[in-house]
Amino acid sequence: MKNWFSLSVVLLTGSLLFAQHAPAQNAPAQSAPATGADSPAPKGKVDKAAAYYHFCLAHMYEEQVATYGRSDLANKAIEEYRAAIDADPTSSYLTSGLAELYAKTGRIRDAVVEAQDIIKRNPNNLEARRLLGRIYLRSLGDMQAGNGSDSVLKLAIEQYEQIVRLEPDSMDDHLLLGRLYRLNNDLQKAEGEFKTAVKLQPDSEEAVTTLAYLYNELGDTARATDVLSSVPKNGRSAKLYSALGYTYEQQKQYKNAIDAYRHAIELDRDNLDAIRGLAENLLNDGQSDAALEQYKVIADANPEDAQTYTRIAEIYRKQGKFDLALENLKKAASMVPDSIEVQYNIASIYEAQGRYDEAVPIMRDLLKKSEKPDGDYSGSAKSNRAVFLERLGTIYRDQGNYQAANETFRQMVALGGDENIERGYQQIIDTWREAKEWQKATDVAKEAVQKLPSSRDLKMVLAAQQADMGDADKALQDVHAMLKGDAGDRQVFLTLAQMNTRLRRFSEAELNLDKAEQLSTKEEDKAYVWFLRGSTYEREKRYTDAEVQFKKVIASDPEHASALNYLGYMLADQNMQLDEALAYIKRAVDLDPANGAYLDSLGWAYYRLGKFDLAEENLLKASQKINTDPTVHDHLGDLYQKTGRLKMAVSNWDRALNEWNRTITAEVDPSDVARVQKKLDSAKIKLAREDAGKQ
Repeated sequence: MKNWFSLSVVLLTGSLLFAQHAPAQNAPAQSAPATGADSPAPKGKVDKAAAYYHFCLAHMYEEQVATYGRSDLANKAIEEYRAAIDADPTSSYLTSGLAELYAKTGRIRDAVVEAQDIIKRNPNNLEARRLLGRIYLRSLGDMQAGNGSDSVLKLAIEQYEQIVRLEPDSMDDHLLLGRLYRLNNDLQKAEGEFKTAVKLQPDSEEAVTTLAYLYNELGDTARATDVLSSVPKNGRSAKLYSALGYTYEQQKQYKNAIDAYRHAIELDRDNLDAIRGLAENLLNDGQSDAALEQYKVIADANPEDAQTYTRIAEIYRKQGKFDLALENLKKAASMVPDSIEVQYNIASIYEAQGRYDEAVPIMRDLLKKSEKPDGDYSGSAKSNRAVFLERLGTIYRDQGNYQAANETFRQMVALGGDENIERGYQQIIDTWREAKEWQKATDVAKEAVQKLPSSRDLKMVLAAQQADMGDADKALQDVHAMLKGDAGDRQVFLTLAQMNTRLRRFSEAELNLDKAEQLSTKEEDKAYVWFLRGSTYEREKRYTDAEVQFKKVIASDPEHASALNYLGYMLADQNMQLDEALAYIKRAVDLDPANGAYLDSLGWAYYRLGKFDLAEENLLKASQKINTDPTVHDHLGDLYQKTGRLKMAVSNWDRALNEWNRTITAEVDPSDVARVQKKLDSAKIKLAREDAGKQ
């Protein structure tokens, strides 16, 4: 009785369900005795009672499949659906149910065949099209790109195009079709569907943010902002504020982005993505300490997030806190030991700390792991290898191992690709210049132009090198010949300006810079012209004019480390505005704490302020970084003389003169040489007198 009662309930319920979904033309027929699965209705006739009976059995087995997951029950359900369809071949509800069952039990091919058969008989059957659409979507998710995914994507698009035709007021379907168009790179159609979704439900954050992200992808951040801002503030969710923050970030409106992300976090304090967005934009806005605090919040909430420790390490590195940077990178390395990014950053820290013997093996290991026996590198593999080679080469150069550096840069050239070849040659030329091997630098520049005769940049490098070597007029003429009357002339005028400045042809340099500024459309491009103009004025000893130019650069870009350092050093060297000078230089060092030139400036500013311990600390750091720079040794000489260590002063002044003697004329100010020579001669006389007095 219990089993009979349960089946009766199912039969009754199933009959009602079936009757509710049966097409109008299939109105209940006159009562007929129920027949078994082996007694189908006569061909060409509809037996509603038999159809009801077999559908109810199918429904019962289908529910049991969901409960027990047994394949034999699924087969019984399919058999009963088949019997029901035999009893009522005109019922699209029954065929749709069978197709759904096929899909649920993994018989996708059978499900597709059933659904397609339904659509063939009735193209406007929405449920069949939805089933096909879901099957194609599931197949897309299971496929890897390139393995038939394009054809399945097109099939999915075809179904959802029909679905929105049949049910045009469904926002979700328009969004889904838009995403499919976007996946198919048909962005114009995607925009149309997303706009329709927004029109159907203007208050839907899903529709609004999806359309905004599409505009961001298209580079139209202004329209993205308009779409997001159209939602009233009292209706904005954390998700919408995050999208707004991302959009402002793309526009480099970092303060607005910060404000948007803060609103998102107020609405959802556990939203780590919003906290990460806030941290990134605080960092972009130069608020590194505030950014660090946010990254620490993320690390506390998710201590297994290696990327967060990498970002924390980046901040500490920029602050010159190399030990803390290394500590966080090693935490990240313990979580992702095979991470190329983490290992590369660890090597960079070791380089900044002067721990070259520890940095070199890491870079060699990365190169070994990326090595291909046949030497056939392409795409990202070639780009990564070029980056590794360049880093290893610079480490060797920092060590003073110029030969090893250039052998490494030669491997960049051998990789091929115009960018790698050009960058590799540039590094080789810079290395020989640092080694004061001027002729070798010139020979490599000639070789580079022969290798890439179409590279205007390399031709200008060669011309500048030849001008430094004494063939100035011919070199300037060669660069002038590169002017074409187009936007590329900007770089030519900049090169001419730098060449003329080094040749002390200042009026020509100023005219070149004026023309370069006229061709500069971006703010950062103009700032670079102002920086070079300030440098030219400083060499002319027009210090007030130079100060104006450097301050223009800093007003445009408060984190322009070169301008901060140059202005601070110029003021300190002239013994002017020393507190202001020190502040400028400190900001530069904060931005690039391993820069030897900036450390020299900092030491010199402290010397001018009479803080000799701090001066010595930073000048010694500078001498470790740029040991062949005569200016650093001149400064150390002055410091040692001031602090009563005359022999050490003589040693450093002597080293400064030796380095100047090894330097090409373009890089030497004769007045500096004369000044140091005078100090050295005077000190030697004084030492000789002291020695004579001791005898």
